Amino acid sequence: MALKTSKHGFVIVDKEVGWTSHDVVAKARGIFATKKIGHSGTLDPPATGVLILGVGKATRLLRFLTDLQKEYVATMVIGSETDTLDAEGVTTKTTDHRPTLHDLQESSKNFVGIIDQIPPMVSAVKVQGKRLYELAREGKEIQREPRKVAIHELSISDGLESDVFQLKIKCGSGTYVRSLVSDIAQKAGSLAHVGSLRRTAIGSFNETVANKIEKASLIDLTEGLRDYEMIQVDDKMSDRIRVGAVVHLEEFSHLTTDGPWGIVDLNNNLLAMYEKFKNETLKPAVVLSQEH
Repeated sequence: MALKTSKHGFVIVDKEVGWTSHDVVAKARGIFATKKIGHSGTLDPPATGVLILGVGKATRLLRFLTDLQKEYVATMVIGSETDTLDAEGVTTKTTDHRPTLHDLQESSKNFVGIIDQIPPMVSAVKVQGKRLYELAREGKEIQREPRKVAIHELSISDGLESDVFQLKIKCGSGTYVRSLVSDIAQKAGSLAHVGSLRRTAIGSFNETVANKIEKASLIDLTEGLRDYEMIQVDDKMSDRIRVGAVVHLEEFSHLTTDGPWGIVDLNNNLLAMYEKFKNETLKPAVVLSQEH
């Protein structure tokens, strides 16, 4: 039975294997009885883990969650490469070269920081009006431009099986773990694909607070954006924020980050997200309509 709701907020989901991110959204639309639901970043069907949904007005705020650091645990299967760079694909190349754990750890040092990464053909990146995975289904492979991605932390350890290693990754938005695994192996003179992949965190929301979609519940807008600094304002300033006024930086004291910032009223209701503008001013990135 669908849960009737007119609320707005975020849902921290633990996506199951085999589900697309769209499948989770479709299921949530039935549970929360609304079509206005989106997600903060795709997880492929074979992957599991944290997927954040936005319900109602929260859909306008999902990009702020997409921008947060992601954490993953993946397995690297040495010795073969597939057309999808994961275990779902067809093997395209094999090698007898087996790098040691030390070899892979040394190779991985080249991939920490801001790096260039070529999106895999099975990604959702659009080229010439079509998504790469659509072209891949047509049997086409086209040249892709490298993209800058941020790898904050990366560690490799022995896995439970021979020729399988475990990676833990903290990275920025837009990182393709499959490509990262393949690139590390190639740098070590071998080939590899992802065996399993799990997203363990988005920002401060880790897998311990995620639930299967059937048991998931809404958290409010302010809690969902807890990774951003919140500025509480009085009633007079609230009225200005509600109409999207540009404000001077000096009107907000004790800011500890470079933004974006959440602006909340005296009852801790989220009014807007603001960001830096020109001449020491802040402008609204998103202003939320208020219900009375």
